[in-house]
Amino acid sequence: MQYRKDKKGEDISILGYGCMRFSRSGASIDVEKAGKELMAALDAGVNYFDTAYIYPGSEAALGEIMEKYQCRDRMKIATKLPQYLITNTTQIEKYFQEQLTRLKTDHIDYYLMHMLTDVASWRKLVALGIKDWIEEKKKSGAIRNLGFSFHGNSDMFIQILDDYDWDFCQIQYNYLDEHTQAGVKGLKAAGEKGIPVIIMEPLRGGKLVDMLPEKAKKHIAQNERKYTPAEWAFRWLWNQPEVTCVLSGMNSMEMVQENCRTASDSTPGMFTEDDFKLIGEVKAMIQENIKVGCTACRYCMPCPKGVDIPATFQFYNEMYTETKSSARANYMQVVGARKEAAFASQCIECGKCEQHCPQHIPIREKLKEADKALRPLPFKLIIGGYRKFMMRKS
Repeated sequence: MQYRKDKKGEDISILGYGCMRFSRSGASIDVEKAGKELMAALDAGVNYFDTAYIYPGSEAALGEIMEKYQCRDRMKIATKLPQYLITNTTQIEKYFQEQLTRLKTDHIDYYLMHMLTDVASWRKLVALGIKDWIEEKKKSGAIRNLGFSFHGNSDMFIQILDDYDWDFCQIQYNYLDEHTQAGVKGLKAAGEKGIPVIIMEPLRGGKLVDMLPEKAKKHIAQNERKYTPAEWAFRWLWNQPEVTCVLSGMNSMEMVQENCRTASDSTPGMFTEDDFKLIGEVKAMIQENIKVGCTACRYCMPCPKGVDIPATFQFYNEMYTETKSSARANYMQVVGARKEAAFASQCIECGKCEQHCPQHIPIREKLKEADKALRPLPFKLIIGGYRKFMMRKS
């Protein structure tokens, strides 16, 4: 197992265990099977284990496994405050104490503000006094490191990054998302500040493995390296020194063994020109069905009416490169969850964006198409209801 350093100089395994996807039996977590898989990873050198308050049964299962195997002192536990449910400081403490009880521990090694989408969601917590609460918890040792997980664009990510002295952060990042969400721009910004970066969705929920186009699978199989699709995705990430730890939702012994083997010899700078060429070719095969040739360069931004143009096109494309339901759900999470709406329907067709687009995309026309596809009437109602709920909470 390879390790990289956190802000305090402590070792974090480059492979982390994503507990959201613990092995299940029916609707429940199979604690016995999950425990054996987790222990195999721990014995192979994995020391970072990620869960969250809202992952059904995950914190409690992790607590039960740690108690059974008496392995808490070998593990770095990361979990997350459901900040979107918080309306007062008392609730912060309530959720935190509940998490400690579930996990059967007296401290959290890496505690995250869960799913920040813009700087306003963080500043809402600041207004509630969370900085004093964090300081008290860190002083007592109940929280060892404070960070945030992020779903939004790179500009918002950097604003949040600059707004507090974070110990670490967590972003969605993979070779398809190189220039979306926080993206490589956000990754580099965190690296320049010396802030460790934890990576989630390295395989896009399995979409860079099981749901690859058949010709992409064949292209990978024919390569002389004989890496699996998952191995290519992980090694692409670990090639970058700013990446501290990559989470994987491992729910089979075979997955644990393959990922740990890959993590045993993956180092920064290991990729060759031919390796990057293959990744580029696979990306091209995945993107053959895209609807808009947006590279998320963000030259079109800011929109005077607040439309998040790159995010809209990203999820419109995902409807045809992945699944319509997942793309719409992701669009609701990333764009619909913001305090300030950023929907394509806000476009007034001023044309300012098209003047700066290096891809010469007819943005105004494509925004109409995207909005119609991403927000059919049922989804408009769902998003509207969700936003009203979130606004009441804030």
